[in-house]
Amino acid sequence: MLKTHDCGELTPQHIGETVQLAGWVHRRRDHGGLIFLDLRDRSGLAQVVFDPHEVAEAHGTADTVRNEWVISVEGKIAKRPEGTENPRMTTGEVEVRAVRISVLNPAKTPPFYINEESEVDEALRLRYRYLDLRRERMAQNLRMRHRLVKIIRDELDDRDFLEIETPILIKSTPEGARDYLVPSRVNPGHFYALPQSPQQLKQLLMVAGVERYFQIARCFRDEDLRADRQPEFTQLDLEMSFVDESDILSLMEILYVRIIEEIAPEKRLPKPFPRITHAEALERYGSDKPDLRFGMQLHDLSEIAGGSGLGVLTGALEQGGVVKGILAPGSAGFSRRELDQLTDIVRQHGARGLVSIGLEGEAGAPVAALQEDGVRSAVSSHLSVETVRAIGAALEAKLGDLALIVAGPEDVVRASLSALRNELGERLGLADPNELAFAFVTDFPLFEWHEDSGRWGSAHHPFTAPRPEDIGKLDSAPGEVLSRAYDAVVNGYEVASGSIRIHDQGLQGRIFGILGYTEEQTRDRFGHLLEAFEYGAPPHGGFASGIDRLAAVLAGDANIREVIPFPKTQTGQDLMTSAPSIVNEEQLAELHLEFRQPS
Repeated sequence: MLKTHDCGELTPQHIGETVQLAGWVHRRRDHGGLIFLDLRDRSGLAQVVFDPHEVAEAHGTADTVRNEWVISVEGKIAKRPEGTENPRMTTGEVEVRAVRISVLNPAKTPPFYINEESEVDEALRLRYRYLDLRRERMAQNLRMRHRLVKIIRDELDDRDFLEIETPILIKSTPEGARDYLVPSRVNPGHFYALPQSPQQLKQLLMVAGVERYFQIARCFRDEDLRADRQPEFTQLDLEMSFVDESDILSLMEILYVRIIEEIAPEKRLPKPFPRITHAEALERYGSDKPDLRFGMQLHDLSEIAGGSGLGVLTGALEQGGVVKGILAPGSAGFSRRELDQLTDIVRQHGARGLVSIGLEGEAGAPVAALQEDGVRSAVSSHLSVETVRAIGAALEAKLGDLALIVAGPEDVVRASLSALRNELGERLGLADPNELAFAFVTDFPLFEWHEDSGRWGSAHHPFTAPRPEDIGKLDSAPGEVLSRAYDAVVNGYEVASGSIRIHDQGLQGRIFGILGYTEEQTRDRFGHLLEAFEYGAPPHGGFASGIDRLAAVLAGDANIREVIPFPKTQTGQDLMTSAPSIVNEEQLAELHLEFRQPS
């Protein structure tokens, strides 16, 4: 070994010991003859001192090294002189008095600072990702992600789960996104698909009698990317037999609580996790992944708006829309510029505009005390003070608050107010960054109507079981059928999704029929699963939890690229390796493929 100790482990207990360290030069300082090197390895920093009167040759070498050079040093641990201790370093009470130094590898000047946190263009960071990962914040994210996965493995092993790997090269079956296809050289004209998830395989493991399975699974989806989506991602994939929804949700809560308490004990974690239905989430928060760190719920104002005489509201109602609003507490004094910014947010989600009404007066007084001159709004001349008081009462407002109203189609209104709610939660300091507000959302619709294709699609996936009491509606009213699906959400992010699965061949066949698959298509794409169900499939269910998203939440970062070692850009490119790339004609010929230029 080129090192006897890690840099970050040195303490006063090591004083007097001779040690050998190896790592990267984090910082170099020359103080009138004495040279100080902060040496870094993955455990932390150690200060190394070179005295020209004690080690002239080593001092001369130390004078040549620069940041990010890889070196090894040998020396004796000593207490730092009085007044020179560094409380910001875990090793700040001691230093290494060097006797020997070896340069293991010099380094070019990095394209950005590694020894300090500074703003660096993300494209540059991704181009030199191996350097970016040396930075302390990124190194911490890697360590945290390791701990996250280890906790999952330990907890599930304690609960008698088996970790089982499933194939990466599988058959292409529809699961909601485009597959990445892999041509088979030995089977010309045939293709494998990279798994969007191990969904069917874990169900087959339940048929196989495994009963409790999990996997830290790599998954692939060829879809448009954004800050919280990657073409390849990692998820905890889990399945259990002989369970219902409560069993699985209880396990999820136990697992998340252990993860948070061990990795982020400083976070406030309300328990038990609330359970709300999908319909309740949309009605109260406008989103199926609500941020529950604050209230600011949506309120239906349609009845009041109908008699308001304000055309922008009554016109939306006449066209079959709705009028809803939220309350921004203490924000009646928002400037015109701030209100314009909020209007831009709702327009991005399809709304035609935003009606804002400031309720001015003695702060905290009941809205019944509102006077005509206290209505601050661009539409104040079109609204009576009685109507404004009624709006304020419906929103449970007090004087000093700001009413924000959107009118239009219900899905547009919900999406607009949800985005507005999230923005205001951050802007007004209502969303506590030290709180992790988990919740389970249940009872999703089983189907969703696709206007472009004129057919029903799965809201979750085609293997999700309907609620038993809704099975009778499958043929007559599929849009009213609720599923046994559930999501785990935290602070406005979905971190897991799952369901109780269909384990009856006949019911699964009916679902495929509603989704528009012919008998031939069903046999071709799902025959292996349906055949397996004929051999005694147990009731089963499970969930998949995104490791990347959960790690990002724990790191306090909205961008999952910050917790993935080697991510792709939003255009699916790897800037470090220049992937994807063109392959040569010989490789295409071996795969019996021919490249055709896009028209």
